[in-house]
Amino acid sequence: MEITRVSDVEPGNNPHDVDARMIYSHENASVTIITLEPGEKLKRHITPVDAFFYVLDGTGVVEVGEERETVGPDTVIHSPVKIVHCWYNESDGPLRVLVAKTPRQKEQTVIL
Repeated sequence: MEITRVSDVEPGNNPHDVDARMIYSHENASVTIITLEPGEKLKRHITPVDAFFYVLDGTGVVEVGEERETVGPDTVIHSPVKIVHCWYNESDGPLRVLVAKTPRQKEQTVIL
């Protein structure tokens, strides 16, 4: 059995300069938890694999392609392969989002 305690995982370096913790990485999928503090955002980017986002805590604005929506906890958002997407925290509290990519990404993300 493999168990990961998120609080034990250190944030990794990333082009967005935000708290991103890779908590699962295997051949068929990877999972990261991103925390955006008030006013933080990701850079618009394109990933070479399908992804889905699950909002754990807080409220944020998600952008996928031409669509933009404010979402809160217990919301799942699909982000198809090679579509521009982004997250913004325009609230006064932290936003925590679980990001699952499948299959595990082997090509680089394109930052716009």
